[in-house]
Formats: sequence, structure tokens, C-alpha cells
Amino acid sequence: MLDTNKFYINGKWVTPEGSQTLDIINPSDEAGFSTITLGSQADTDSAVAAAKKAFPEWSSTTKEQRVELLERLFETYKARAEEMAQTISREMGAPIDLARSSQVGAGAAHLKNTIRALKSFEFEHPLGEHAPDNIILHEPVGVCALITPWNWPMNQVMLKVAPALATGCTVVIKPSEISPLSAMLLADMIDSTGFPPGVFNLVNGDGAGVGSQLSEHSDVDLVSFTGSTRAGKAITIAAADTVKRVGLELGGKGANIIFADADEKAVTRGVRHCFANSGQSCNAPTRMLVEKSIYQQAVETAAMIAGKTEVGLASAEGRHIGPVVSEQQFQKVQALIKQGVEEGAKLVAGGEGRPEGLEKGYFVKPTVFADVTPGMTIWSEEIFGPVLAITPFETEEEAIELANDTLYGLTNYIQTSDKEKARRVARQVRSGMVEINGKSGSAGFPFGGMKQSGNGSREGGVWGLEEFLEVKSVTDW
Repeated sequence: MLDTNKFYINGKWVTPEGSQTLDIINPSDEAGFSTITLGSQADTDSAVAAAKKAFPEWSSTTKEQRVELLERLFETYKARAEEMAQTISREMGAPIDLARSSQVGAGAAHLKNTIRALKSFEFEHPLGEHAPDNIILHEPVGVCALITPWNWPMNQVMLKVAPALATGCTVVIKPSEISPLSAMLLADMIDSTGFPPGVFNLVNGDGAGVGSQLSEHSDVDLVSFTGSTRAGKAITIAAADTVKRVGLELGGKGANIIFADADEKAVTRGVRHCFANSGQSCNAPTRMLVEKSIYQQAVETAAMIAGKTEVGLASAEGRHIGPVVSEQQFQKVQALIKQGVEEGAKLVAGGEGRPEGLEKGYFVKPTVFADVTPGMTIWSEEIFGPVLAITPFETEEEAIELANDTLYGLTNYIQTSDKEKARRVARQVRSGMVEINGKSGSAGFPFGGMKQSGNGSREGGVWGLEEFLEVKSVTDW
């Protein structure tokens, strides 16, 4: 049984220097079931010092040595998958079946894919045939601060921890203070796997505290952050004085362009994708753009699917959606639903308040708005709840213009049976990722965005390794 009020520093579970505690709330019943301690500057300094001390030896290990340890971690992770699923479900409200399949499964997949990429990665190679004595070396950045969100805990933790360790970096992770227990469980797995002391460290805290301390720290060489655009801007400013590298994966307001020649399941697929994980995904297709000739039917279908979407306790098995993560998130979503109505969007499903029969817990009605126009708040703001906005378009050019009418640029979606049209549109939408006709990215697919969805960083596969590497060019080798 983990002591959740301890930190993992230098290969040991230690008592924090800080004394402020925070309750961990089960969003299904609003009850506290655990507590963590928030780290102080002394805790942050201790973790960074341990990582800095461990870096020279860890960065000198061979690729084969790191592969062996990561493969052992993979086996440990699989063996404790049910424990991880129960932890995630309880701390952030993912229904247990989703926690087992997608939440825990994402962590396993990213670890497996990192190992695959590591095995084939060349850390040393000639510049080219024209200059065989010019050598390119790929070397670990150094001490990395990893700041992760609550919505997909193991997905985002593993997208950072696995490649950082694979490349020879040492890390200090600050998981979200809302869902920290899954990261603490991973720390326990890493401890039992046999990684050297100081290679992996964990300090709990909030963004204003430990998050800012890590971003400003002179001995941190890189900050990798996933979360809100607002927080990403603050981290960038905090990191500027030390000119450290900053990797940001931020918000999104994805457009799902549905042409009249889309397959018959396109609308249903889009609604369910939007509502998955209770709408708490940065790459959710939250703006559905529908060609005018099929618009009314699409609105009716979306309303029907929303009405059939069950909402229930995270602990219950089934294909329902669970609560949103916290009271703060619940109130934000409720306020935006109200604002959508006030600004003239047509509410065709859901609305304010909890679903019938759920008097406690942060449950939100699956909600669909039609006739949403640019300028409305729900058109532009990332809601992070099960709320879909539908808008008509008449031409391909208008669809592209509407899709690009956002500060964000993470993922866009295209539904059409015309392959050339899909490719044409994919080239013109401004996003780091485009998914066509419900086809998700394969193993190693680079995850990341442009505009205010990120600063060009990509996670996953070879790109994930490169995030944590410096390039050194050497002559006369």
C-alpha cells in the first residue's frame, strides 16, 4: 500500500519537507478518499539535485541496458494493470472499462512503442556519404521536468517518462494534483524494476508551486508540459530566464468536417468520439461542420445519439460516460452550456444540470448545440466536457475556413468517400494531426499541434525520442 503523502526521490520514498496537504476527490461521489502533500521549494530542489547527480552515469549507459530496464518495466506495468485501472477510475472518473482498455492501455502502448523506436534509433551516424568523418551525435538533454495533466494520466505520463528514460535523461515528474495517484503507482513500479537512484523522481504539487519551481530551476534543462494553453504560456515565461527547452502540448478545438458523401456512420462516430472520456480530451472533435445538404439529418442523428448516451458511476462496468473530473470543471462546463443558450445556439440535446437519477457527483448531460456560429463562446473556447457544437457549410472552401477559424491547431477530422478531396482538405487545415474517416494513428504516430495547441513538439515513436535529445556535430571523427 502506497503512502500517498510521500515523494519518490533518489530511489526512495521520502517524507516531504512541505506540510500543506490536498484531498483527492472521487468525482463520482464528491468524497475525499486519499490525501497528498504539496511539495515545497526544498522538495523540488532535492528531486532536481538527485536527477542532476544521476545524470552522468545514466546518460552513459548503453542503449541495450536501457532497453532491458524498459522491457522489465513493461512487464511490471502489465502485471499491475488492474491496480492501475482502479486507481485512474477512482481519481479522475474514467468508467472502469474505459480505464482498463484505453487509459491503462495507452500507457502500455506508448511504453511498447518507445522500446521499439529505441531499438532502431541510431544515436551516432555520419553526416552523409560526402562527409564520412563528420559525425552527428544524439545526446540526452539532461534533467527533464515533466508536468502532466489529469485527463489521460498514463497516456501523457508514459509519453514523457518512457522516451526521457530511453534517451538517457533523468526526470522529475509533477503529475496533476487532481489525479496524482496513478503516477505514484508508476513510481512504485519503476522502483521495483531496478532503475538507478535519481533517474526517476516524483514530487506532488500544484502549478503555482512545484510547477513554477521546476520551470524556473537553473538545473532543469528541459520542461515538457501537457495541459491548458494558459498554463503553457506561464511555463514558457517562467523558463525564459534560464533559456531551457520547453515542449508544450496544449488545448484543442478540433473540427470534424462531414461532407455529404461521408459514410452513414460518420455523424454517430463523431458524436461518440466527442463524448468519449466525458469530453475531456484535447483532441476531441468538438466542432462538427456538416455540408448543408445533409445538415438537418446530421443534427437529428447527433441529438438521438446524445439522448442514448448513458451517464453513470465510474466504478460501474459498461460503455457509459462518467463524471467530469472536479467541481471546478463541472461548474465551468455548466456555465458554458448556459452561455451557449444565451448567445443563441440551438440546444437540441442535454443542457444544464445533472442527468436524471444522479444527484451527486460531477455528472454532465451529453449536450448538443446546432446552428453554432463563429463568434459564439462555445465555438471558440475549449469546453472539456461532453458538449458538441454543430455548424453547416456549403462549399469545401468554407469548410476549410471554418475549421481554421480557431486559435488552436491540434487535430482535425475529415469524413468523405472522395480520397482526393480528403487529401486536399488535409493539406489545408492548420493542425498537427488529421484523421480521415475514423482511422486513428498507428503506433509511433507523432502527437502534437501547431498554433496555440503547442510549440511544434511531437510525442510518440521516433519523434518522442528526439524531444529529449540534443544534436551534436563533430568533425574529423
